[in-house]
Amino acid sequence: MKYIKVHKMEYDIIIKNGKIIDGAGNPWYRGEIGIKNGKIMKIRTKINEPAAKIVDARGLIVSPGFIDIHSHSDLVLPISRTLESTLHQGITTSVVGMCGDGMAPIPPGKEEEFKKIVATMDPALAEMEYPYHTFAEYLDFLQRKKISANLAFLVGYGNIRFAGGQGGENRDATPEEMEAMKGYLREAMEAGAFGMSTGLIYAPQIFAKTEEIIELMKIVAEYNGYYFSHIRGEGENVINAVKEVIEIVEKSGCAGGQIAHHKISGKAFWGRSKETLRLIEEANERGISVTCDQYPYNRGMSDLPTALPGWAREGTKTEILERIRNPEIQARIRKEVEEGLLQGENWIKDERFENIYISSVSKKEWEDVMGKSISEITKMKNFKDDWETFFKLIIENELAVMVTIESMGEEDIRRIMTSRYQMVGTDGFGIPVAFSRGAFHPRCFGTYPRVLGKYVREEKLLTLEQAIRKMTSFPAQRIGIQDRGLLIENSWADIVIFNPDTIRDRATYERPYQTPEGISHVLVNGVVMIKDGKQSKKKPGMIIRRPT
Repeated sequence: MKYIKVHKMEYDIIIKNGKIIDGAGNPWYRGEIGIKNGKIMKIRTKINEPAAKIVDARGLIVSPGFIDIHSHSDLVLPISRTLESTLHQGITTSVVGMCGDGMAPIPPGKEEEFKKIVATMDPALAEMEYPYHTFAEYLDFLQRKKISANLAFLVGYGNIRFAGGQGGENRDATPEEMEAMKGYLREAMEAGAFGMSTGLIYAPQIFAKTEEIIELMKIVAEYNGYYFSHIRGEGENVINAVKEVIEIVEKSGCAGGQIAHHKISGKAFWGRSKETLRLIEEANERGISVTCDQYPYNRGMSDLPTALPGWAREGTKTEILERIRNPEIQARIRKEVEEGLLQGENWIKDERFENIYISSVSKKEWEDVMGKSISEITKMKNFKDDWETFFKLIIENELAVMVTIESMGEEDIRRIMTSRYQMVGTDGFGIPVAFSRGAFHPRCFGTYPRVLGKYVREEKLLTLEQAIRKMTSFPAQRIGIQDRGLLIENSWADIVIFNPDTIRDRATYERPYQTPEGISHVLVNGVVMIKDGKQSKKKPGMIIRRPT
């Protein structure tokens, strides 16, 4: 009997001939990367040992996988765990639980109430089952289910308020409620959450006083956690809103603060990024760690009911709908909006109906309006005026209407992007290309390629190395992920390989479900998940927990 000698493969994959950008901001260099058991085992000018697979990166950039520091992909996971739109743009890790929203905790007995809340984001979420109660059970559940890329979690203030606090009511928490909220927050932090997020333009979070958030963040500070915030205002009130973040970080003693998707909304307020960035700079000089993230588009995305005054959004879904069906209430809302009397954001006054575009609706009879502005819909449906359109959209779709709002100026976008305290984030979702629930924001498919194509290659606003640092090591450093975000030995092999001369976004507001060009490979924990535009069905993603 003859025996054939089988040579043991030293590596699972070797990436050869690429220009390596390590993520730290250093200039590129030529090198090869050997990967074994999901990790980078060797980086050398040449690797000569055998490998099961060779990836030729000649003429291409090899960088760490992109870390999306502000993602809402957790809201899509009950429906789809492929994270297709984010993987295709090179995102290998998403930080989720943003804007005070998330999928846990759900105390026993509150399951049906939770389903009614998430139904306003997507009615399909109300049809799902959530077989967990605590934050730890939630993370364990996701890991068992398996996911296509890595996820790190914050816990949402909205969830904490729902679980143990005053829920949708516009009032202070009682001492008993405050203790209950602190208990849920401690449990989430011990389960591995990296901090707490707020969305202070959304009901019922809009009702929270700064003092309550500081008190809760003192618990997060005990675990060296972070405060992430969709601030109370991004237009007229943006200066005070940034100051509030700084105050919360300083008085709570938490590890740092992150201003979510930093922008200046409303043409009348363009230019105020000079002042907001100065406030961030001064805070850091005083030893208060505050940073921000940003997506490279001039439209935001939110739900249409957020354009209502805060008092109109108080209570349950049923109570809100009953309230705004009243013609007298509608007249009061119109008067307060037009006279600028709102407590928070005022999109209708600042951006006007012609710049508010419908992204998704819950009722089939309204699907023909997706992608159109409220003013366009008024003409299309022969309604009396834009206010009639506005109220009909919200009432007939039972609050479940998502919109994009054209509100930002290019000068502020560029100024924020070049700030030393800025990092890149999508504020989007990892959704399938074949998703049929509306015309979602193109940031879900194009954020990172758009920065690298438009702002790096075409406009030379940033160098390639600067941009990649803002996409990789900076966000990893921000929340304390030690073994991702850099191409160094013994780190996890989350890697993107792309052509710097051709990478670009293709997604538009009219046709958002288009994957980008110029990315040849995306690896997650050493597994090739994207190759030449096609996604593997494997699910090598991990739930990343806060280091203890």
